[in-house]
Amino acid sequence: MKKTAILILAAGNSSRMGTTKQLLPYKQTTLLGWSIKQAQKSKACDVYCVLGANAETIKKQIDNTSIKIIINPNYNDGLSTSIVFGINYLMDKKIDSILIMLADQPNVNTNYLNEMLAIYKENPTKTIASNYKNKTGVPAIFPKSNFNKLLSLKGDKGAKELLNEQSSEIIKMKPFCLIDIDTSEDYQNLSKQG
Repeated sequence: MKKTAILILAAGNSSRMGTTKQLLPYKQTTLLGWSIKQAQKSKACDVYCVLGANAETIKKQIDNTSIKIIINPNYNDGLSTSIVFGINYLMDKKIDSILIMLADQPNVNTNYLNEMLAIYKENPTKTIASNYKNKTGVPAIFPKSNFNKLLSLKGDKGAKELLNEQSSEIIKMKPFCLIDIDTSEDYQNLSKQG
């Protein structure tokens, strides 16, 4: 049985938002709380969360979850550092793949994550990526064979470059309305949806 761990990236300092977006209220919890809940209800074997900016404040808010926290002291050097920290932390764990997701994608739910996990189970050598019409992105599942490539990521690009350069190795999910909450306008639009 292939084991997949979920790595939630939540280390950013929310500079465009102007407030700690991980803790913005959403569906009787917070944006990060929602991501954690969806991940924990999925069929993944474990859930980890990478924190950086405002780590202590965020940690207090999520203390009631059984999530494993990884602290990234280099979060200011970009999203890739959270991926690198997370992968390094998970290297010696007995897992076959990592599902990377963000803390600010409220439309990502347990069903979507389980759908990805089911596709990966049928295609354990492939990367399973989310489909943003003309490009691929996270959430994405990376098999162990890609861990070294993830460890070489630099800057604020995240896994996008890797996902868009090795297209023959990637299975794209069917298009889905994946939104990122980066600005207060994004959050206001989300709040209107209820």
